[in-house]
Amino acid sequence: MRIIAGTLKGRVLQGPTWDGVRPSSDRLRETLFNILTPRVAGARWLDVCAGTGAVGIEALSRGAAAVTFIDEDPRATALVAANLRKCQVTEGYTIERRNALARTPAVRGGPFDIVFLDPPYAQRSLEPWLHLAAGLIAPDGLVVLEHASRLEAPAAVPGLTLARRLRQGDSALALYEPGPSGTEV
Repeated sequence: MRIIAGTLKGRVLQGPTWDGVRPSSDRLRETLFNILTPRVAGARWLDVCAGTGAVGIEALSRGAAAVTFIDEDPRATALVAANLRKCQVTEGYTIERRNALARTPAVRGGPFDIVFLDPPYAQRSLEPWLHLAAGLIAPDGLVVLEHASRLEAPAAVPGLTLARRLRQGDSALALYEPGPSGTEV
C-alpha cells in the first residue's frame, strides 16, 4: 500500500499482520480520489472502520483539513497511528477506538464533509452504517460506502440518496448525498 498523490505521494504504509482487515486497494483508492478530488481540499473527513488508515491518510495528503479515524480494534488504531508516524503526520487528525455503531457520544469534529464507511465485508446489512452516516454528514457533504460487490447497497435511507455506484473486482463503492426524500437519484 502506498499513498497515491499529494504531499505524501509515494509513502509506503504498513499493512495488518492479522486476519480480518482488508485494506482498500491502491486501484480502488485511486478511483475514489479521482471522483472526490474537487471535494477533498479543506474537507473534514471521517474514516469509519479505518483499518490501516490508508484512505484517511490519502485524504490528508491531498489537502483534507482534518481526518477522524474510527476503528474498534485496538490493533487497527495502533496501525493507523504507526502509519501516520511513518508519514510524519503530526496534526490534523484524531483517532478514536470505538464501535461506530454503538450508542456512544457523538463523533467529535462533525458534521463531516466526507464520511467514508468501510465496514467488514462479512456484513449482511449495510443500512445501519448509512443511518450512522446520515447523522454525521454536512448538508452539502458526501457519504462513500465501500462494500463487497456481492452485496447491493441500499438505494436510499432516510436522509441519504444514492448518487452513484461503482464496481471494481470484489469491491464496490456507493456514493450518497444528503437529501430529505430518501429516494434514489
